[in-house]
Amino acid sequence: MKLLVINGPNLNFLGIREKEVYGNQDYQYLLDMIQRKAEEVGCEIEVFQSNHEGAIIDRIQAAYFDGTAGIVINPGAYTHYSYAIHDALASVTTMPKVEIHISDITKRENFRKVSVTAPACDAQIYGHGLEGYCMAIDKVLSIIGK
Repeated sequence: MKLLVINGPNLNFLGIREKEVYGNQDYQYLLDMIQRKAEEVGCEIEVFQSNHEGAIIDRIQAAYFDGTAGIVINPGAYTHYSYAIHDALASVTTMPKVEIHISDITKRENFRKVSVTAPACDAQIYGHGLEGYCMAIDKVLSIIGK
């Protein structure tokens, strides 16, 4: 089984940007953690990161055709205003989608409290740090029935 983790803008700067919000672990640490989770649950997990909205949309659409069984997505700042990513997520109805945020978006700036992409997902996980990715993977697998 193949899952896809999509990371939006600035997530490649983990460990560099706003350490008080996102922690000290770098992006490679997140990639390694996801790889360990893939081995633990016995599935293939591809991780895709882009700072470009169109590339994220293209990857969501490609997932429809490439055998992806579920998506975990951290849209980054696009969470709050990208109806285009919302529409792309909403169009891939054949797979579960879980939105993930490292920080607790409900306790941050007002604009971060609103997600326009979450309604196109089956669940949203936030405020659990990088461990939230593992929780999101587990949620996707539970929706699939694995």
